[in-house]
Amino acid sequence: MTDIETRGILLPRLGFGTFQMTGDTCRAAVESALALGYRHIDTAAMYGNEAEVGAALAACGLPRDALHVTTKVWHDQLAPDAIRRSMDASLEKLGLDHVDLFLVHWPSPQMNLPAAMATLARLEEEGLTRAIGVANFTLPLLKRVVEEIGAPIACNQIEYHVFLDQAPIRTYLAGHGVPVTGYCPLARGAVAESAELRAIAGKHGATPAQVALRWLLDQGEVAVIPKAAGAARQKENLGALGLTLDRDDHAVIARLPKAQRFVSPPFAPVWDAA
Repeated sequence: MTDIETRGILLPRLGFGTFQMTGDTCRAAVESALALGYRHIDTAAMYGNEAEVGAALAACGLPRDALHVTTKVWHDQLAPDAIRRSMDASLEKLGLDHVDLFLVHWPSPQMNLPAAMATLARLEEEGLTRAIGVANFTLPLLKRVVEEIGAPIACNQIEYHVFLDQAPIRTYLAGHGVPVTGYCPLARGAVAESAELRAIAGKHGATPAQVALRWLLDQGEVAVIPKAAGAARQKENLGALGLTLDRDDHAVIARLPKAQRFVSPPFAPVWDAA
């Protein structure tokens, strides 16, 4: 497993997402992932599974400094006092005294962005999180965070896969030393249906999911957080680390449609804002 160094933390490049996992299913999945070698676990207050994630972390027997845990504050909790309450509740459910990365889950038109980022920075100063960041921020919002506010963000977590071009955001962030964490990296199963990805997978004795993940990992300072409830699929995803795509493979993937978005809730920002 390789890491991305960002704002004083090491972000394992292939992590484990827990969106829509709850209860015993979530706990068992996280325990399995940790046993297989995952060390980057991603959760959020909104997921309703932080207690189960915390139980799995407690049961794994690994030292705390061997683990990376990300959680997030929901978009209706971005007033300073609400952010702090969200952090306190997350730590209590996770059974931790700190997380490694604390993100604004989604931007909100009503948020006071400077105040929100200042609150996150204070939480970092107090040792409740080792680093701070954002998720689902557009390029104009990122420019406000980085250039106007000067917030020391460690990443922007965004939907990113072979069918969605995020080059403008990645290029901007790379210029400021900020990596991307890609969620929904398997495009909600669409990669398995792609004839082009199946052909590349057959050429390498791999799977379309492994090809899709390897392509993302080849895009520079990018971490990915696929989710998988079963150990077999978790192990399959880890296999992407040992796959090498050649120039022809990358050329084929470059020609795939790149404007397909699977995650765009009603409260999402205007994605194509300049």
